[in-house]
Amino acid sequence: MPLRPVLVLATVVGLALAVTTVPAQARMQADQVCSVACDTLDPSKAQEETFPVPEKVINGRHVVLHVSDKDAMAWGSIDGGATNDAVWLDRSWDGGTTWDGLLGKAWIPSGWTGTRTLMYNLADPAGHRRGLIRACGDAAGVDCTAWVHTSVCAAACDGSDGPSGDNQPVPSTTLSNRTISLHIDDRGMAWGAIANGATGDEIWLDRSWNEGSSWPDGSSLGRTSVGSGATSTSTRLYATTDPLSKLYGGAVRACGRAVEGQNGSCTAWARPASDRTSAAAEALMYSYQPNTAWWLSSWWNSAVAVTTLMDYQQRTRRTDLRWILSEVFEKNKGVFPAGQKSGEALEGNFISRAIDDTEWWGIAWVEAYDLTGDQRYLDMAVTIASYVQGYWDTGTCGGGVWWDRERTYKNAVTNGLYVRLTAALHNRIAGDSVWLQRATTGWNWFRASGMINSAGLVNDGLTGSCTNNGQTVWTYNQGLAIGGALELWRATGDSSLLAEARQLGDAAMSSSVLSPGGILSESCDAVGSCDDNQKQFKGVFMRYLMDLADSTGDASYRTYAQRQADSIWQNDRDSLNRLGQRWAGGGTNVRDWRTQASALGGLLAATPKS
Repeated sequence: MPLRPVLVLATVVGLALAVTTVPAQARMQADQVCSVACDTLDPSKAQEETFPVPEKVINGRHVVLHVSDKDAMAWGSIDGGATNDAVWLDRSWDGGTTWDGLLGKAWIPSGWTGTRTLMYNLADPAGHRRGLIRACGDAAGVDCTAWVHTSVCAAACDGSDGPSGDNQPVPSTTLSNRTISLHIDDRGMAWGAIANGATGDEIWLDRSWNEGSSWPDGSSLGRTSVGSGATSTSTRLYATTDPLSKLYGGAVRACGRAVEGQNGSCTAWARPASDRTSAAAEALMYSYQPNTAWWLSSWWNSAVAVTTLMDYQQRTRRTDLRWILSEVFEKNKGVFPAGQKSGEALEGNFISRAIDDTEWWGIAWVEAYDLTGDQRYLDMAVTIASYVQGYWDTGTCGGGVWWDRERTYKNAVTNGLYVRLTAALHNRIAGDSVWLQRATTGWNWFRASGMINSAGLVNDGLTGSCTNNGQTVWTYNQGLAIGGALELWRATGDSSLLAEARQLGDAAMSSSVLSPGGILSESCDAVGSCDDNQKQFKGVFMRYLMDLADSTGDASYRTYAQRQADSIWQNDRDSLNRLGQRWAGGGTNVRDWRTQASALGGLLAATPKS
């Protein structure tokens, strides 16, 4: 078959580990893709080996496509061949119309009868591209296997039938009296329908992996014509997520064409919205970077994002996103220079000079341990807490943990995290007394520090003379105080701690500062000035209000949480389920992955445990 000429070449090793040299310039031109691993991984490291498409026989040589779905990667091989026979991969980003060819091209060396390529990714999650791969060979003639995974499979596979439910996430569009509508079932499978039409009218879906910016591999899915004598028809079902390719948050739209003229019309792009928490989690995963295993640009925010996703998995008893835990842990526990993942240098074991940043990761690994029972996560939380303990200092203000290594500030966030983390360790380590003593001392100091003001709200920290500095009441400080009291109550059974947690929660819910009009707000919300840190504060509060509701069974906390969730969904969401900073809606609003993670926390607080 004819092959499209390309400029990209790659060096590979064959079965005999023979290396063919390519010029440095050619290697630099290679479009390397990284997902969980990067292109050119050795097949010996594959987690599995499957043969999903038939081999291709070329003049007696066997060209085989090997796939590891666990890695979302593939490699090719040729056997029964002769010296200089070759094998390579083609990868297409537009459904097989065009492709990058000669990936990993390898030649059989003298004295051998076979060779193989290295492994290449089936998809590019960071670039929001879904790819197809095939193996090709040159053995006195060129031919290729079929493309692999041409259909997406999630709850069901592309082209299936039998929807489970019917939701219309965006308004229908009209075309010469025809009605064109987008439908998505309760599993996230989508279809398009046309009504009031004529014989020969057409309906189809477009599917985009980059929020509707382009759809090279998802144009005209399920294109169907209205039959003779009929006035309506619909497409089959198509998936909106591709877990195999680590592609989340796919968007779809329904499009139609009238039989007369060349006119057509499409609905708006949309994502599934029947299940609030699942929809929000999918949109958050859209921004996750599998190769680096975090959300770009924010170190502590990534810790909170992964904690929120694990809350989601635990709350709903789902398991589909648990795979990211090990990835986040292993790929981020090392040493990183300043500017690579944080403005601060990261010294290994999630430790940096910012004590509170370090503590957020400790909280994350406690949650990971609760979800999986994997001891390495609890051990890491202990390592982190032991580091933090070195910054407990009775020489200034009688106690408390410093906010930073330079010992410049004692504040609410660092000490709220400290109490929650140390009490959590006691509650998970059999026979412990050390962490309990530290948690109790920490809470007693925090409560007596003056940071909780006369209104029951938590100001940001202490002055140099160890008094309440009167700075902003942030929602996350209020939440962490609730969370610390609750975890220590579970450790001790002291009912006064539960009472104090309730007082803090009640104060927040009734506060015109934190809950104007009954909707949780940050002081920066109204003018749209919240920075990347402040975007995530409200979700932290809701996490610990959820804990308070679970612990007390008090309906008032559930009612408040439900009010937040309803307002987020009704007033702060677009058709792609992107959730913003202003939960009450209106005004200047910002949407990014930080606001997404925060709002997911708000939705979870209204979600009963499964």
